[in-house]
Amino acid sequence: MTMHTVRLILGDQLNPKHSWFRQKDPGVLYVMMELKQETDYVVHHRQKVLAFFAAMRAFAKALDSAGHRIHYIKLDDSNNQQSLTQNLQRIIEQHDGPLLECQQPDEYRLDHQIKSWAGANNITVKWFDTEHFLTGRNSLNEYFPDHKNYLMETFYRQVRKQYDILMNSGKPEGGKWNYDKENQKKIPVTQQVEPPLVFSNDLSDIDALLKKCDVKTMGKADPTRLLWPVNRQQSKQLLEHFCQFGLPDFGRYQDTMATADAFNETHWSLYHSRLSFSLNTKMLHPLEVVRAAINTWSDNQDDISLAQIEGFCRQIIGWREFVRGIYWAYMPGYKNLNELDHNRALPEFYWTAETKMNCLHHSIKQSLDYAYAHHIQRLMVTGNFALLAGVSPDALDDWYLGIYIDAIEWVEMPNTRGMSQYADGGLIATKPYIASANYMQKMGHYCKSCYYDPKKKTGDKACPFNSLYWHFIERHKQNFKNNHRMSMMYQVWNKKTKEQQQALIEQAETYLNGINEL
Repeated sequence: MTMHTVRLILGDQLNPKHSWFRQKDPGVLYVMMELKQETDYVVHHRQKVLAFFAAMRAFAKALDSAGHRIHYIKLDDSNNQQSLTQNLQRIIEQHDGPLLECQQPDEYRLDHQIKSWAGANNITVKWFDTEHFLTGRNSLNEYFPDHKNYLMETFYRQVRKQYDILMNSGKPEGGKWNYDKENQKKIPVTQQVEPPLVFSNDLSDIDALLKKCDVKTMGKADPTRLLWPVNRQQSKQLLEHFCQFGLPDFGRYQDTMATADAFNETHWSLYHSRLSFSLNTKMLHPLEVVRAAINTWSDNQDDISLAQIEGFCRQIIGWREFVRGIYWAYMPGYKNLNELDHNRALPEFYWTAETKMNCLHHSIKQSLDYAYAHHIQRLMVTGNFALLAGVSPDALDDWYLGIYIDAIEWVEMPNTRGMSQYADGGLIATKPYIASANYMQKMGHYCKSCYYDPKKKTGDKACPFNSLYWHFIERHKQNFKNNHRMSMMYQVWNKKTKEQQQALIEQAETYLNGINEL
């Protein structure tokens, strides 16, 4: 059969509503690939690899059922070169040079790979938008024409106006743009929490494939019962479940941290939607998600406050779009930023969860068990400790990119290197997100059953977060002594006696020297 066009679909471009699929054309061949290139660039969680391959296969099957022509390359196919561009080269040569069409990749490395290969081989590529995001790659230039003060709140308000989301006659619903102060509560142990909706996808065949091809992974996985959504139908079910059971208390407890000691272990995701994998693979569209949530709020305002729906919408249309804008505005240089010159190796317990620090043990174990942790566990537990300890942002980037099911570089890197580690020098965060044990006690239940005493700053069983916090303050005083948001902490530090300061520094250095034994 004559073929005039090859259309590449990447593993995170599973958008069934894309305009490509409105018409069937037997002269168009859709190409999808499972690649060692993609499984091996970092060590991924096994659930992540299973879920991506399963979602890709489900999407390919749906295209085929809809009458489209699909060429799907499995990981163990004999002609699989394990390279995106080498496979494309072979397909184009086999079919006598058809036109190549691609949706713009969301990761710089893939964008660069395709463009470099096409340029070197004199191949013309016709580019298309993924038709997923609400803002473009160059959104920061559009929303901030003076190229200064990239504030997420300003960005978020413009997107809300543009798409008329939670707006009333040109003004924000309820008269306020942001209800974040109402959304920072610690969950009581008496709170009734609906168990998360999980699926039982049997992916034994894909798991066997990963073993056959010697794909190195981390974390736990039951391939006979993968809990994540791997198609659009399951993704919509998860969205409906969140709107019914999660949204009423989402914002209120979105920053809280709870352990299996405080809640049944089946409640590991609390009120979070866990929709990020479906969104980042494009099985769901952000407007679809936001509108479903707003409709639920509109019909249930006695049970769902404005603060709950605003907090959720801000994550989807504000933060998610904003970090993508940061990524494309500053790549490829962003990948190498290390403002604080941190270079410590990632502690061994990030791979095992074997640490006496209960907050880190629980957050890491949950990540290894479920390929999931919510944003505060990532930012204020694993990220906070890494920042205080001076861990290399390169090492932490690779860990975050591998361990979480929703981690794709465009969203992972700005959140890690920028928001979490301040390695970008303040492009995203106006101050480093550091905290002592006081924050852990305030926002969660970890400290109650911990080996370390959150109230002790020095001495036996003193919580490492306390001395490491002041060690960070002291060693980076040249970076932050003039930061107005850090001034209070430096005032507190400067009021301590030399003896108190020295005791804290020595305690921190003892912990850092034996970091893998904490």
